[in-house]
Amino acid sequence: MIDQIHISELRAMTIVGALPHEREIAQPVRIDLILDIDLHDPGVSDELGDTVNYGLVADRVVAAVEEAKDVLLERLAARVVDAVLVFDMVDAVDATVTKLRPPIAVDAATTAVRIRRTRATAAAALSVPHRAWIALGSNLGDRLEFLRAGVAGLTNVVAMSQVFETDPVGGPDDQGAYLNMVVEIETALDPFALLRRCQRIEAEALRQRVVRWGPRTLDVDILMYDDISSSVALIDWVARLRGLVVESGQIAWASSSNAAATRSRS
Repeated sequence: MIDQIHISELRAMTIVGALPHEREIAQPVRIDLILDIDLHDPGVSDELGDTVNYGLVADRVVAAVEEAKDVLLERLAARVVDAVLVFDMVDAVDATVTKLRPPIAVDAATTAVRIRRTRATAAAALSVPHRAWIALGSNLGDRLEFLRAGVAGLTNVVAMSQVFETDPVGGPDDQGAYLNMVVEIETALDPFALLRRCQRIEAEALRQRVVRWGPRTLDVDILMYDDISSSVALIDWVARLRGLVVESGQIAWASSSNAAATRSRS
């Protein structure tokens, strides 16, 4: 018989869902957890250090849920599992995440996703990260700050280019110059999930698609995923950034004047 700790009916408010109003208004979810753990030692010692502090588990899970802005309940449930497996003594976790006010046409009290992950399967999934190269650009508002926010939203950045200022390619004649850069990331996301993340980062920057190739607060485009290239995006960015080289390590953010100087030398 496997020893278990149950944490039931945690409540949190979070952004989750694909409908427009679900992207704007937080809604209540319930989280139920079953943790597989060897409880022999704490059963003898009566010491908190020999077990998992379920109060800390609950705090970490609720924080992860409240900070998330996922489209799918499945992704939110995966975040919950990841938060629990941070605790070394947990061998496996069964997590059920329930949407308490599902926006569906038929009468349904709740909808839920239940997933189970062991420490071994979670470690295996993380042991083979993918490499992706992401291009970011902005020509509206505080361009540099939008680039900063875009990079921060990608996570696991392993290399960054300099910031370059370039003229727009295509689109209206009266739009301003772009600040552009490329980052290399490691990710466990598949290409479609990574694309959704890029689109979410654009949406958080209030990106609007009104005019084709028109001005925008933030572009976040996948250029390469492992050895798969996005030909349309790559052609667009090659035209925009002739000769851009991705460099490893920390690179200081260029000021707009430095970016302009870089442009004048190219």
